[in-house]
Amino acid sequence: RPFHVEPTNIVSVNDDMQRVTDEASAMNKRIHYYSRLTSPADRALIAPDHVLPAPDEIYVYSPLGTAFKVDSCTDGYGKNSSIVTIFMIWNTMMGTSILSIPWGIKQAGFTSGIILILLMGILTLYCCYRVVKSRKMIPLIDTSNWEFPDVCKYYFGSFGQWSSLLFSMVSLVGAMVVYWVLMSNFLFNTGKFIYNFFHYINVTDIVPGTNGSNKVICPSAASGHPPQNRSVMFFSGNNTGFELFEEWWNKSQTVPFYLIAVLLPLLNLKSPSFFAKFNVLGTVSVVYLVFLVTVKAARLGIHLEYNWFTENDFFVPEFRILFPQLTGVLTLAFFIHNCVITLLQNNRNQENNVRDLSVAYFLVGLTYLYVGVIIFASFPSPPLSKECIEQNFLDNFPSDDIMSFVARIFLLFQMMTVYPLLGYLARVQLLRQFFGNAYPSVFHVLVLNVAIVGAGVAMARFYPNIGGIIRYSGATCGLAFVFVYPSLIYVISLHRAGQLTWPALIIHIFIILLGLANLIAQFLL
Repeated sequence: RPFHVEPTNIVSVNDDMQRVTDEASAMNKRIHYYSRLTSPADRALIAPDHVLPAPDEIYVYSPLGTAFKVDSCTDGYGKNSSIVTIFMIWNTMMGTSILSIPWGIKQAGFTSGIILILLMGILTLYCCYRVVKSRKMIPLIDTSNWEFPDVCKYYFGSFGQWSSLLFSMVSLVGAMVVYWVLMSNFLFNTGKFIYNFFHYINVTDIVPGTNGSNKVICPSAASGHPPQNRSVMFFSGNNTGFELFEEWWNKSQTVPFYLIAVLLPLLNLKSPSFFAKFNVLGTVSVVYLVFLVTVKAARLGIHLEYNWFTENDFFVPEFRILFPQLTGVLTLAFFIHNCVITLLQNNRNQENNVRDLSVAYFLVGLTYLYVGVIIFASFPSPPLSKECIEQNFLDNFPSDDIMSFVARIFLLFQMMTVYPLLGYLARVQLLRQFFGNAYPSVFHVLVLNVAIVGAGVAMARFYPNIGGIIRYSGATCGLAFVFVYPSLIYVISLHRAGQLTWPALIIHIFIILLGLANLIAQFLL
């Protein structure tokens, strides 16, 4: 890009030339990274449109599928300010886990839930530090274009390469399954709201709930099962049309199949980069959820009672043996380890990486704490029990609640635009590894997409519990990318440099054991 030198700024010509050189170097690094994500014939993630942005544009793609554009965020030379770097990390980490944090706090107990959010934030941040430093500890090799899977391949050979691919696929497919369950949920409630509104149907819930304008419901109490994302049944008097609608518009039996007609064709597109333009809706959705939580809490008030180890009809103990369910959710909630190098490599001041990463983690943890604590504390107990808090806290608000309806619309549209990107990245990682081409044929792509969609439909039909899906996938991929690989790589690099000490070895073995215990506990509780 040409640069302009004013007559009064002759002395700064050398500095400007150096900055232009740095800019070109940064661009080349980004070209190299994105060219490895896709085939040469496929321009979905290739320069020049978003890898070489204009001075006022930057696009960010993460291996988890988050893609967004930030306007007026660079310094004009391909570098990001600290505030933009912090925002990108926050935006990438904030995902569907936020909907399950109140449920996780309920499973762990209020006090232990707050403590675990803080401890898991600190632990995952430390492991993230180890990821960022990992490639810099490799001597005599230019690792400037490496990502964390490349580091794993360097230290562990083909095992590191294939295992990192496996756990990346777990995170991607797990996210797509959660998205399908949530999209089915949001589409179901949105369709029901629209039908009732235009047909002037007065629907009375048969589930327990509070009275008044700020209604909160307990869907799990109607089914007699533990809190799950189950369809809530309604009656509307003698109305055959409404009964027919209820039969064909069912959260788990019909709606998950309707989504196939829309999303399966989108998954088969060669280049879904068009959908990245809408991912600013992710930020809007999170901001709106925080606003919704604040308004609901102001109207409902605070309902807390401290029972440290005993349980009663309306409140849960402060400490519960089910706390690993929250740690599983938090492992995915704080998961950014396989794309953090990408997000930090274009930070204008590389010496601020640790600070900016810490600030981003602090803001993410603060957001999770705020939403989780406020929803749990304001949940009206009595008359309802805290056990009624759903794995998706929006399910505790009836479908005719206006604020919840708007939230579901935002999240539904945002997820429908992100879903093809997640599928594209899963296709790139898997098919390129096996066939050397991200789009070997229509048949290969269709088979992969049918398998992924089938997994989502099956889970939405038979196990529509996003808290369970999140904690299983989070603990699984987190075992590798959060706990095991960063710790092992750090220990091995210290050993090769002759700097390994017993305290460092014991601490990182303990971290690995924590990750293993976290995974095992998900299947025992």
